[in-house]
Amino acid sequence: MDKNGTLLITGGTGSFGNAVLKGYLHTDIKEIRIFSRDEKKQDDMRHNLQSDKVKFYIGDVRDPDSLQYAMEGVDYIFHAAALKQVPSCEFYPIEAVKTNVLGTENVLNAAIRNKVERVICLSTDKAAYPINAMGISKAMMEKVAVAKSRVARSTTITATRYGNVMASRGSVIPLFIQQIKAGKPLTITNPDMTRFMMSLDQAVELVMFAFENGRSGDIFVQKAPAATIGQLAEVIKDIFSANNEIRIIGTRHGEKLYETLLTAEECVKSEDLDDYYRVFADDRDLNYAKYFSEGDEKVKELEDYHSHNTYRLSNDELRKMLLELEYVQQELKNG
Repeated sequence: MDKNGTLLITGGTGSFGNAVLKGYLHTDIKEIRIFSRDEKKQDDMRHNLQSDKVKFYIGDVRDPDSLQYAMEGVDYIFHAAALKQVPSCEFYPIEAVKTNVLGTENVLNAAIRNKVERVICLSTDKAAYPINAMGISKAMMEKVAVAKSRVARSTTITATRYGNVMASRGSVIPLFIQQIKAGKPLTITNPDMTRFMMSLDQAVELVMFAFENGRSGDIFVQKAPAATIGQLAEVIKDIFSANNEIRIIGTRHGEKLYETLLTAEECVKSEDLDDYYRVFADDRDLNYAKYFSEGDEKVKELEDYHSHNTYRLSNDELRKMLLELEYVQQELKNG
């Protein structure tokens, strides 16, 4: 990033926004703008940071006018604003569309209009073969980003897709730890479910890699190891020397047995970059022969990249990853 540049983070008071802020606060970048709806979180962040470099903008990605005001003079955007909770999006799918799909279009339209140099849109593994409203809305967000990349001449638009961030808000690790501390059973939907294990720092590294290496329309995926939910619960119990029982409550509506980061169809047009995959932009136009008359035999030869066939962590490896998390360290310190 140019040291005289201005960075805008939508949804900037969330877990990702705070992590990115830590990385850039002490660099030469001129200004960081935090754009979000939550004035309380912005006020808390303002008091904690006490930095003239960070500017706060109250607004909503659903409102193009508030975006336009925040985006004047911006060089780079990390678009993290989203509705992310699966149950909430299941009950209110139109709200997910308004924020995740139409909100993204508003962000990208404003970016193109203001000649922003580069935009990174944050997606999720639930966008690959989506079965719930949150995943469907994020899959559509990716489609919007790729479509806009075709017409954005001076703005590079790239997306990143990653799995569950360990100990992020609303995730299962904080739930297990709070259940342990309250002396309650650890509730598990299905102990054989697998999930990718990725720290927040790794998620930020993926976004930074996409920022440095992305071409317009690319989607970047970070390779990650996985563990079962039953294994995760047992290792957390061991870390906290707990003897709480584990109670299986059954799969919730909209949950998958495993998460997919890369579909077989995407594998055909992806590039292996050691720690990452780059999915090249679908640059077809409305020439219908390319859609309906011509196919690709390679698709049936390839397999999805998902949490059942990625590297499986041992208990010791999972324990090490958990103990490196700031949240777990803090909870252990608190007793």
